[in-house]
Amino acid sequence: MKTDQTDWGQLPVVRGEPDFKHVLAVLRREKPERPTLFELFLNGRLHRNFNVTSDPTWPPDISYYLNIIHGFRKAGYDYATLNLPNFGFYAGDVHKQATVSLNEGAVITDRASFEAYRWPDADKVDYPVLDRFMAAMPPRMKLMICGPSGVLENVIRLVGFESLCYMILDDEQLAFDVFEGVGSALVKYYRHCVKHPVVGGIFGNDDWGFKSQTMLSPDDMRRFVFPWHKQIVEAAHAAGKPAVLHSCGCLMPVMDDVIDDLRYDGKHSYEDTIMPVETAYDRYHSRIAIMGGLDVDFICRSTPEAIYNRAAAMLKRAEEGGGSYALGTGNSVPEYVPDANYYAMTRAALEQR
Repeated sequence: MKTDQTDWGQLPVVRGEPDFKHVLAVLRREKPERPTLFELFLNGRLHRNFNVTSDPTWPPDISYYLNIIHGFRKAGYDYATLNLPNFGFYAGDVHKQATVSLNEGAVITDRASFEAYRWPDADKVDYPVLDRFMAAMPPRMKLMICGPSGVLENVIRLVGFESLCYMILDDEQLAFDVFEGVGSALVKYYRHCVKHPVVGGIFGNDDWGFKSQTMLSPDDMRRFVFPWHKQIVEAAHAAGKPAVLHSCGCLMPVMDDVIDDLRYDGKHSYEDTIMPVETAYDRYHSRIAIMGGLDVDFICRSTPEAIYNRAAAMLKRAEEGGGSYALGTGNSVPEYVPDANYYAMTRAALEQR
């Protein structure tokens, strides 16, 4: 247990080189050789704290990705999360304030606008850039590739949430077609990515729920969303690589689908108001790896001592439970997380290396 004498604002010491085998062990529901960190994203301020600077030999847009790689490495991770440049589903503008409307910016409203929409060509993504990323990384560090959001999120972005709900009732075939447009492009994107040796695994990053339920009914999730996620996981597994679901919200009604049908190797994103990570670990870790999980609100509001103690207790729980856990936040590390609080969490793992 740490005391008030600990300098929580100091960067924790990272010993040794990154090695993705530790993440693989967790995703195989085993004990890694040492405590392992896992996160979806960090933030720009943390990257600056890690003294990550631009490389003038790289174009500015590619240098941005290099900074992410070096930031993850310096923070003690065995991988970095990236989505490849110039691939995404383009929609209308959304006013980004404290909250974002799920109905704003829609561009597909009927069959005519669907037919007119210009879908991204996943065959034309700059996959050779992965060679450049690999050359910039330690030999045993890997990339976890994510999408430009996921199947449901992109459909909502194109159609609008309320309009999607009406579309499913009023024009079911159009709803199926929009999901196919998004899902097929994402499947093709992941199939290309997992072929590269620098890619260690993938994220299916797609928020599915609110605090109390899934965004669509479980039956509609199974009809419209899950078939595409199943193909995404199959693409990863066909290449011998794991797939992690990152999804916020209450997924308890569909967790059996996630594990037994979609066959994701790990589940990421937890909130204390839905299911604390300790409960999720006890309930699910023998069936799926539990990734991250310390509630972001808890990380923001608690003292560094409390955060360190909860992180250390979670690592001990996993050690006694047989593994199947990597330490991290319940979602990501946004700018409003105090640096000292983030360092307190990672220190619990890094000091055991």
